[in-house]
Amino acid sequence: MPADDPLFDRRLVLPGSPTDCWIVLTYRLPAQTRPQRPLLRLLRSAGRRDSCVLPGAALGVARWLGYLPPDCEGIEIAAESGFLLERVGLRGSASVSVEALLKRPGRALAALRARLSRDERRWRDSLRGACAVTPVRRYPAWKASRLRPAVPSAATDGARIRLVLPADLARADAVARSVASLRAQTYRNWSLLLAWTDGTVPPKSGEADPRVHSTAWDATASLPDLCADADLFGLLRPGDVLSPEALALLAETFRNETPDLAYADEETGGRNPLPRLKPDWSPDFALAAGYVGAPALVSRAFLTSLHVGAAASPEERALAFDLAICAATRVAHIPRILCRREPAALDAARRAPHLDRHLRASGSPARAALRDGVLDLHWPRPAPAPLVSLIVPSRDRLDLIARVTEGVLTGTDYPALQLVIVDNGSTDPAVLALYDRLRADARVRIEPYPQPFNFSAMVNAGARAARGEVLVLLNNDVVVLRPGWLDALVAQAVRPEVGAVGAKLLYADGRLQHAGVVVGLGGEAGHILRRRPGATAGHLDRLRIAHEVSGVTAACLAVTREKYAAVGGFDEDTFAIDFNDIDFCLRLGARGWKTVWTPQAELSHLESVSRGRPVGAARERFEREAAAFTERWRSCIRHDPFYHPALSLTTFGEELE
Repeated sequence: MPADDPLFDRRLVLPGSPTDCWIVLTYRLPAQTRPQRPLLRLLRSAGRRDSCVLPGAALGVARWLGYLPPDCEGIEIAAESGFLLERVGLRGSASVSVEALLKRPGRALAALRARLSRDERRWRDSLRGACAVTPVRRYPAWKASRLRPAVPSAATDGARIRLVLPADLARADAVARSVASLRAQTYRNWSLLLAWTDGTVPPKSGEADPRVHSTAWDATASLPDLCADADLFGLLRPGDVLSPEALALLAETFRNETPDLAYADEETGGRNPLPRLKPDWSPDFALAAGYVGAPALVSRAFLTSLHVGAAASPEERALAFDLAICAATRVAHIPRILCRREPAALDAARRAPHLDRHLRASGSPARAALRDGVLDLHWPRPAPAPLVSLIVPSRDRLDLIARVTEGVLTGTDYPALQLVIVDNGSTDPAVLALYDRLRADARVRIEPYPQPFNFSAMVNAGARAARGEVLVLLNNDVVVLRPGWLDALVAQAVRPEVGAVGAKLLYADGRLQHAGVVVGLGGEAGHILRRRPGATAGHLDRLRIAHEVSGVTAACLAVTREKYAAVGGFDEDTFAIDFNDIDFCLRLGARGWKTVWTPQAELSHLESVSRGRPVGAARERFEREAAAFTERWRSCIRHDPFYHPALSLTTFGEELE
């Protein structure tokens, strides 16, 4: 039934108004190009409001498990047009607890401890993480319960789509699977050019589809030549099997918008298929990793603007096309799995020289870099090196401030730096003596901050005292591991299109502490893959290369002074302690500057792994700042463009929900 709230415009009414139980929602979502996760709000006694971000649908249907507390007085939902509830179920806490114990005993025990300590949120999230979250390796079972055909618009004709599939006769069976999937498309206005690379063109059969044309591979043909008179163009590989609605949904995207490029998600074939859940447009990641894959279409106008010359082999032509489309600026992503594709055979070592030639031809200062078999983009440090001011808020703790200052001043291989320590009233004689010694170094400035602790205000005070063209915010509990870390941050920060840059941070035991921030994770924002092994590759291997993210932590954050000032620095009034760094990154993003995380700057962050949630007055302050963050960035919480909507926000791993 409708509700009065303009955002939460649906109210879910359950017979008998059950509480102190668990609810299971199964719902459909439209395959739209600008996804927004649904929101669910529980109306509780004394005017309390608890909001939850629900998962998106990668296969047609999504499912969510949530707890209805004893004081729940109503349920409201905010969702895009086309949201449709398929089923509502109820479960008891005992049933959910038993399932959690069977699936993930560790989480079940964590839930029990939270229950005994009356921490409702942790109890609820621990049980949800055990029962409602599925590891990616169990994708086939997850898929079986969620697969529904998408329902595109009624149009089955429209823009002319031209697909090109280079192949040799040895792959005839795979080609047949691809052609069969095209013939099953609900969209009819397509044509396929089969380009046989071994020079042998099979004879046409009597039942041949007139939309399928066979010819010998022509290495001299340009992409516009291959496109012929079509409006949209795409490349396929033998064995690509498109979902019946794939072309219809892609064509619908071009009707609703005017993108250069539109792409959707895919799964790998074989006995144990796995999903490839792609981010929204991430050009750095696309250049290095080529994640766009299939299905993907480009507009004819964009195709004619690309400079892709003749290629001796189809593989080289496909790779050149894959690199060229990274120049797209208007890009639409359909967050739905619409293709089954065999894994690519092209490895990083073969891709690297092509990428390097592409970067040189495009005038980019970046170069392709192979590190331990992983392809990444190397951005050079400007020459001469700009002055970098490292701002370290601190108070007492000789063990920490002595270690970080030594790492910066003697363990960092960077020729032009300034260290600004913003001191919040240290009284330890050993620390004051250290400051006296540091003042003898012309690179060091001690900036007093005698006011009550306000992290954002301390950072802003340090920025005002800094002389550098580049500012690097650094926690006092960070440890420098290798001398070149600052080069990697500065090279990214000075790029015109980049705002904030974050580093790979490890706990003292080598596990991941920071690999980028996902907005919405854990409710407001959280560190992805926290506490995983330090060498974790991440979904699509993205943790091995520098790539775009929505936010990075201020424990180690680089930004140019000009961009810092353009957004007014940190918001010290609204976010004194928490969420200030993510708010800062999102404000940079709102001005058009992207945030980048790079594994090439690797440090240790000694933040306690076992640090608990704040209590008392600190908890009240945290809740106020969390509410302010949610109010300001609700749309980002509902859709982090670099984190697929079908991935869970409950756990800190890239798992399915």
